[in-house]
Amino acid sequence: MTGDETSRFVRLRVEMVVEVGDAEKLTGAALGRIAEDAHMPAEERTHAEATVQEDVAEAIAYLVDPFDLVSQVPGTELTQASWSSELIDYDPDSPDWDPDEHDGDEDDEL
Repeated sequence: MTGDETSRFVRLRVEMVVEVGDAEKLTGAALGRIAEDAHMPAEERTHAEATVQEDVAEAIAYLVDPFDLVSQVPGTELTQASWSSELIDYDPDSPDWDPDEHDGDEDDEL
């Protein structure tokens, strides 16, 4: 395949585990972000506030922006992004959590 035939689009997959040490501080920051969003409709704002108060994973989702991950990468523009967060049981010593594990797609390797 020549350079002209190669796609200019790259799917970047990132998986992180974040430890929440201060849920109140996290929730407060998410509520602040929601309050600052002048474009959010009132009904959506009420739902978002309730959601982040009930679930720290949702609070993180309101604070983490995929654009921030690539906004400073020269020559790139974020075309599409989606992300989710969930509470998990995490044991750093478990063989189930292997940061070097690949999903079998060697094209992802650099």
